[in-house]
Amino acid sequence: MSGRPVGERWDWLRGGAGSRRRRGWLVAEVAVVGLVGCWLGLLAGGRVGAAVGPLQAELSIAPSLRGGSEVAIPPLGRLLVDTHDGPWHLTTEVVRINAADARRIFADPAAVNGLGERVTADLRSGLVDVIVRSTVAATVGALVLGVMVFRRRWRPALAAGAVSLSAIVGGGAVAAATWNPASINQPRYQGLLASAPTVVGDAQDIVADFAKYEGQLAKLVTNVSRLYDVTSALPAYRPDSSTIRLLFVSDLHINPAAWNVIRSITDQFDVDLIVDAGDISDHGTAAENAYLDPIATLGVPYVWVRGNHDSAITQAAVASQPNGVVLDGQPQVVAGLRFLGAGDPRFTPDNSTDEVAPASVSQVGLGLASTAQRLASAGEPVDMVVIHDGDAASEIDGSVPLVLSGHHHERTQVRLPGGTVQFEQGTTGGSGLRALQRNGKPKSITASVLYIDRETRSLQAWDDITLGGLGVVSATIERRILAEQLPEPEPAVSPVSQ
Repeated sequence: MSGRPVGERWDWLRGGAGSRRRRGWLVAEVAVVGLVGCWLGLLAGGRVGAAVGPLQAELSIAPSLRGGSEVAIPPLGRLLVDTHDGPWHLTTEVVRINAADARRIFADPAAVNGLGERVTADLRSGLVDVIVRSTVAATVGALVLGVMVFRRRWRPALAAGAVSLSAIVGGGAVAAATWNPASINQPRYQGLLASAPTVVGDAQDIVADFAKYEGQLAKLVTNVSRLYDVTSALPAYRPDSSTIRLLFVSDLHINPAAWNVIRSITDQFDVDLIVDAGDISDHGTAAENAYLDPIATLGVPYVWVRGNHDSAITQAAVASQPNGVVLDGQPQVVAGLRFLGAGDPRFTPDNSTDEVAPASVSQVGLGLASTAQRLASAGEPVDMVVIHDGDAASEIDGSVPLVLSGHHHERTQVRLPGGTVQFEQGTTGGSGLRALQRNGKPKSITASVLYIDRETRSLQAWDDITLGGLGVVSATIERRILAEQLPEPEPAVSPVSQ
C-alpha cells in the first residue's frame, strides 16, 4: 500500500464503488460540502440593508453556537440580547444616520408620534428580507460548492444544497420555538454602551409616560366633541350665526398633543379665529420651529403674542405661517375685531427670574394702554389686548374692555377696578412635555371659547373647556354669562343734600 500513488490510496480508503464504506464517505462529503457552502453563501449574500426609522442598518445571519441577537453601533459598542437559541445569530449593525430623517425628528417633536410603530415595522420587514435572502444565499452557496467538488455528479451537488437548506430551516425552527421577546429588558452592553442602561431607563420612562398621556388625550378630545352637543343646547345663552367665536389658548409649551385639542375644538365649535397668549415654544430654538407648522392647517387666523419661553426666532416662524398674526405693538384687525398686543419683554426659557422683569412687564402694559387711548381718541377703539403675563393688566385697566393673558398656568377671570375684564388662561399644553419628567404630572388642559357680538364687538359669554391631565379621563365644559359672572359695577349715587 505504501508504494501506491496518493490518489489510489484515497480511493482505497473510500472503498470500492457501491461499497458501504464508499456510501458513508459520500454522505460525509455531502454534509461537509453542504455546511461549508451554507457558511460561504451567508458570508457572500446573507446581508440586507434596511432603513430602520432614521437609521440605515445592515441585518445579517451567521452561524453561532449560542444563537441570540446583537445591535452593533460602531464605534460605541454592542448591545447583546439573548433572544433565541439555535445555530444562527442575528446582527443588526447601524451603518449611518439618515441626516434628513434625523433632522426632521429633531426639529419636529410631533414627528416622534408613531416613531416606535415605524421602527417596529421597519425591523420586521428587514428581518423577513434577511431570512429570505440568507436562505437563498446559503442554498446557492452549497449548490455552487457541490458542483465544484463533485464535478458533473448532480445528485451529490443537489444533496449538498438540501443539507444547507435543512440547516437554515431547522435552525430557524429552533429560533422560533425558543424566541423570547421579553429578553430585550435584560440586554448586555459592550464598549462605550456599557454606561447606557441609566440613560435608556430614563428615556423609557418618558416615552412610556407620554404614550399613556397621548392615549388619554385621544379619549379626551373625543369627549370634547360629544360635550359640544350638550353645550349647544344650554338655554342660558345661544350664540347665533353672526356671533364671533374666538378660541383662547395659551402656554402650549411644544406639547404635540395640544394640536389635537385645538383642532377638535376649532372644528366642533365652528371657531372663527384662535388667540394664543404665548409660550408656544419651550426654549425658543430654531429646532422647535417645525412644531408651529400645524398653525397653517387650522383653517382660521391664529393671533399670537410672544411669551417668555418664545424667542425672536419663534416670533418670525409664527409670522411666516400663512394665517399667523403676530401682535407686536401695532393694532391688527382680525375677523372684525381690533387687537392690540406686545410680546413679553423677558426671554427666560430656563425659568430663571429676571430682577428687572416686573418693571419691564409694567412698562409694556403702560405702552399698550397709551396706544389704546390714542386709538380710541382717533375713533378706532381697541376691542381687546393680548399679553403673555397678566401682571401687566392692571396698567391697561380702563383702556380696553378685555385683556387676554397666560403665563401663570392658572385660569382666572376677573373684572378689574377700572371695568376691564381680564381673562387669564391656564395651559393648553398641560405645562408641556417637561411635566412628564421625573415623575411629574401635567396640569389639566384648558381652553376657552369666547362668544362676541359682531355689532357691538363685546363679550357676551364663554365656554371654559377643561380636559384631565395624565391618568385622568375627564372633560368638562362650563358656560358662563358675562352679565351674570362678572357684572358691571353699578354707578355710584351721589348723596342728595337735604
